Amino acid sequence: MHLGLGNFFRAHQAWYTEHAFDADDWGYAAFAGRGADLAGRLAAQDSLYTLLQRGPQRDSAEIIASVSEVHPGADHAGWLALVASPRVAAITVTVTEAGWCRGPDGGLDVSRPDVAADLARLRDDISASVATAPARLVAGLAARRAADGGPLALVPCDNVAGNGALAGRVVTDVARLVDRALVEWIEQSVSVVTTVVDRITPRTGSADIEAAARATGRSDEAPVVTESFSEWVLAGELPAGRPRWEDAGAIFTDDVTGYEHRKLWLLNGAHSLLAYAGSALGHRTVAEAIGDDRCRGWVQQWWATAGPHLDQPTGEIATYQDALVERFANTKMHDELARIAEDGSQKLPIRVLPVLRAERADGRLPAAATRIIAAWLCHLRGLGTPVHDVRADELVPLAAGPVADAARQVLDALDPELGADTAVVAAVAEQCHELAGTQK
Repeated sequence: MHLGLGNFFRAHQAWYTEHAFDADDWGYAAFAGRGADLAGRLAAQDSLYTLLQRGPQRDSAEIIASVSEVHPGADHAGWLALVASPRVAAITVTVTEAGWCRGPDGGLDVSRPDVAADLARLRDDISASVATAPARLVAGLAARRAADGGPLALVPCDNVAGNGALAGRVVTDVARLVDRALVEWIEQSVSVVTTVVDRITPRTGSADIEAAARATGRSDEAPVVTESFSEWVLAGELPAGRPRWEDAGAIFTDDVTGYEHRKLWLLNGAHSLLAYAGSALGHRTVAEAIGDDRCRGWVQQWWATAGPHLDQPTGEIATYQDALVERFANTKMHDELARIAEDGSQKLPIRVLPVLRAERADGRLPAAATRIIAAWLCHLRGLGTPVHDVRADELVPLAAGPVADAARQVLDALDPELGADTAVVAAVAEQCHELAGTQK
């Protein structure tokens, strides 16, 4: 099963399942996170869709058939029935960083109205219809326990550091607050897998729908565009079985940390830099931004800062960076900076702050790291792409007013330790001033 029916899942987990040697033995039941529009479009075409891979030299198209059935987010009865079924061996999840409903301490944010409402519903009826991803997972797991459905793997696939530990904690928090007996069952029966995922997948546009029709000769209202590169690294057990994802290139390891840091800091950190600084300079896509010598120089400086903190050979890191430049520069992808800029409050703490903290611990003030935060501050102040952030109501007012005050207030909201670091605050304020051309 999959929770979070969207382009990335269909370009990644579904693609790996499609290309497994034993693909005929497996299929995905995929549930939308919200709404019914995409699920309806896919259901109308028997869950089949076109995957368009756009490489620098050539494009390819294939029909993906590994998604056996699709469900709207409101189909809670269908969700419970499938999670309870022993036919289901694993649940992969892509709900974005914000979808895990975490608080400042990394656990479940019980102050959120949607979380509080779901907890109240589950306390009254563990099978009640709920809206948030953690609550939906717990309701499903309770149904599996009641049906004696056997062991199950939970496989989070969002770009979050330690996503296995994160998912395990949040799900356990919900269970503890609604049915303590369920916690013991989860600990005994649910294996949580930690993953690293990597495949640039932009939003689908009308031109992509037309391209899919030309490539396949069939109408497709839900094609997906992606790049030729893909990576999936997994650590953990899948006790009820799994497709042979390694046939499609998936890597199984005991520890994903090295892959995780490389991807989050080098690719995603650079993406955030391009999203905020690039859009402030008038660029719309990643390819446009990396084609700007200023932006490319800032990315190279960021990589020079982050690279030494990675536990990998220098040559491997350089090769990865060279490949990233080629991937970013792929003009066929049309990867919009506005998409990448969303929910910076959730992304920067895992993409940028670990490097910034490590540099400060060594007595350095890294301009490359503070520049990303400064560009984000400019974004919150209205420069570049519009703000779409789960903490926008809190952060946008803090970012208003004099730049020096805004830098301190926003940093304090992001990390109180950095908010108290006067050198970091001053650097962020100065770089924001330089980028925005505003008065201090």
